[in-house]
Amino acid sequence: MTVSDDLDRPGPQRGTVMKAETFLPDDYRPAEDEPFMNDRQLEYFRRKLLIWKAELLEQSAETLDNLGESARNVPDLADRASEETDRALELRTRDRQRKLIAKIDSAIRRIENGEYGYCEMTGEPISLKRLDARPIATMTLEAQERHERRERVHRDD
Repeated sequence: MTVSDDLDRPGPQRGTVMKAETFLPDDYRPAEDEPFMNDRQLEYFRRKLLIWKAELLEQSAETLDNLGESARNVPDLADRASEETDRALELRTRDRQRKLIAKIDSAIRRIENGEYGYCEMTGEPISLKRLDARPIATMTLEAQERHERRERVHRDD
C-alpha cells in the first residue's frame, strides 16, 4: 500500500479499533481536511502520548533518586526544614505525574478502543488543535467549560 492509498482510505469510524503499523512521516501533523481520527491521526496521538509518558517516567525515576539522596540527616534546623520543603514539593510533583500517567494510559486505551478524539459528554469530535495541545482531553472545549462552571457552582454551595 502506498502513502497515497493510505490517505485515500477512509479512517476508522468511532468504536472501531485502529490497525497496527500505520506509516507516519516525521513531519506529519493532523489536518482538518482529512477524515477525523483516521489511522494516521490516531498513530500521531498514540506516539505523542507514549513519548510524553516516557518523559514523565524518566522524570519520576530522577525524582526517586533525588529523594533517596536527600534522606540524609542534616544537623542544621534551617537546612533540614529547607530539605523537608523540597522533599514535600518533589512528592507533590511525583503524585501529579502519577495521575497524569494514568490519564495518558486512559487516552491510549481510548485510541485502542476507537473512542479517542470524541467528547465523553456530547459525543462530538474534539478539535485537533485542542488534542494536539492536550492529548489527554476527554471533552470539547465548550463541554469542559460547562463542566468547570457546574463544578464551581457546586463548590460555592
